[in-house]
Amino acid sequence: MSEVKVKTFRVTGKIVKPNLQTTFRKEVRALKPEGAIEKVYKEIGSKHRAKRFQIQIIKVEEIKPEEIESSAIRKLAMGEGEVGK
Repeated sequence: MSEVKVKTFRVTGKIVKPNLQTTFRKEVRALKPEGAIEKVYKEIGSKHRAKRFQIQIIKVEEIKPEEIESSAIRKLAMGEGEVGK
């Protein structure tokens, strides 16, 4: 059985709704870029009540653990124990 490598992606995009237009940059962990996009659609749609057609993905890039800005994601990527402690 081969080892699965989880990568960290930075997804950049914008939300275009009648009452809200804003840009976002989100860091997520996924196996491949398509999984990262799905996760962003799910999280942004949940928090901002935005439909998928209202979320425009501009760029998806794989980032190194040293470039991660989110402390929770950095701890997961570096393997520094449990998040939240």
